[in-house]
Amino acid sequence: MATKRPQLVNNEIYHIIFRGVSDTQIFKDKSDYYRAIFSIYEFNTTKPIEIRKCREARRKAKASGGLSSADTRDLLVEILAFCFMPNHIHLLVKQLKDNGITQFMRKVGTGYATYFNKKYNRKGHLFQNRFQAVRIQDDNQLKIVFAYIHANPVSLTEPNWKENGIEDLDKIIKFLEDYKWSSYLDYIGRKAFPSVTNRNLILEIMNGTEGCKEFVNDIWMKYKGRVKKFSDSLLE
Repeated sequence: MATKRPQLVNNEIYHIIFRGVSDTQIFKDKSDYYRAIFSIYEFNTTKPIEIRKCREARRKAKASGGLSSADTRDLLVEILAFCFMPNHIHLLVKQLKDNGITQFMRKVGTGYATYFNKKYNRKGHLFQNRFQAVRIQDDNQLKIVFAYIHANPVSLTEPNWKENGIEDLDKIIKFLEDYKWSSYLDYIGRKAFPSVTNRNLILEIMNGTEGCKEFVNDIWMKYKGRVKKFSDSLLE
């Protein structure tokens, strides 16, 4: 069911979902995931950018031992968490500038689609016209959405887990802790893409890395067999 997108307010936190048009596969190999993660970092600025120039500036700065202009960004949003799935993206972000989320999503969508279409000799829209956004009301919802976002990859190995629950919990925990294309590894102390997210707020709320792991793992027990109803409620 389509839901009305809320007004996007500065200093409020939102769960964003951005889907490929008609569930198009938007990541086909590892380099696509890397490019998209690089994109949500680089395009998070009020300034216009070209990724090629940013990469070149960083290479030169690294060689000279300094910082490049690409590292001094005026942020549109604060990225708290992310998870990339084959046909959609989850983000947990705080808006910092007026219209910041919309600008950020437009830049990411346009930039990544340009890369993807050129690489795969494709034309047309890659993403749906509108992203979904749900405002986070309190710390409890923030914790639940944090767990839900990072639990999304479970459907890649257990397609019906939301309806039927999980049989082999240890297997699923290991799968999530090995899934590279989300911020979960950084939250549990295994560096993957530490520069992309600001983890201070959630680590404080979740009582550190062990608290993050415990809460994400515990979700299978609390919502076993009822996760679909629970997850649907996160989009209302």
